[in-house]
Amino acid sequence: VQLVESGGRLVQAGGSLRLSCAASGRTFSRLTVGWFRQTPGKEHEFVAGDTWSGDSTLYAASVKGRFTISRDDAKNTVYLQMNALKPEDTALYYCAAVPGYSVPRVYRSYNYWGQGTQVTVSS
Repeated sequence: VQLVESGGRLVQAGGSLRLSCAASGRTFSRLTVGWFRQTPGKEHEFVAGDTWSGDSTLYAASVKGRFTISRDDAKNTVYLQMNALKPEDTALYYCAAVPGYSVPRVYRSYNYWGQGTQVTVSS
């Protein structure tokens, strides 16, 4: 499966963005999808993820209550709605997918990755 992220851009602190992760080659059915972010010199940081059934949805403590992950099966797309953005949310955001019924928080657990979309939050 190929994943393509979009929606990243420069935004002021307090603003909102919606990132998209579109899949081709197969659907997101029976795939757990995770969003990660990375800043220079740091490891990939888990942001949010959910199983295809929706039974398990997890968020990093730093984004809980501000970010929401959702899916549109008809469009074969997963979204990350980001509200109340802070400068510390600035990063390259990736979506990733893996077959399974749980949400791994470690990026190496995922089989498929997109190229990333840059989010920059100015103060």
